[in-house]
Amino acid sequence: MTLSFAIIGAVTIASAIAAMTLRHLVHCALSLAITFAGLAALYLQLQAQFVGFAQLLVYVGAVAILIVFAILLTRGSGPETQPIYSSRWLAGVVVAVIVMAVLGGTILSSKTVSAHVEAAAFEPSVRRIGDQLMTRYVLPLEVLGLLLTAATIGAVILAIQENRPAKPGGHQ
Repeated sequence: MTLSFAIIGAVTIASAIAAMTLRHLVHCALSLAITFAGLAALYLQLQAQFVGFAQLLVYVGAVAILIVFAILLTRGSGPETQPIYSSRWLAGVVVAVIVMAVLGGTILSSKTVSAHVEAAAFEPSVRRIGDQLMTRYVLPLEVLGLLLTAATIGAVILAIQENRPAKPGGHQ
């Protein structure tokens, strides 16, 4: 493990903890954006360029910014009046440990972990994935684009209808 990997990992974990524990929603969202960026940096250090750039574009560039704008446009900037920690935090920790143990056991007992796969047989790169998306998988890519566009238009229509003032007669 290199020093830069350890530093990026520590910053990512610290920002994830900050995203869960800070009181202001804007600060939580910005901490989440730092967490997403740290994950992208870790992916890039692990030579997973496509996943790293997808993380950077989708999560940092779109999701985190969308969350920040949604918070700024819909809520006040004051802190929440509810306590940070639930009274049932111990139950949450127990469930998290059980889930982690089950997932860890499943992963360690899988055939993929025990079998040694030749790394040189297939080296995925951003260029190969892009070539596949634009040749073999172009139809699913276009259908996904149309689906996301329809969902965005539907969300805009719903948001416009919610912001309309009620007519004097009580009907909309």
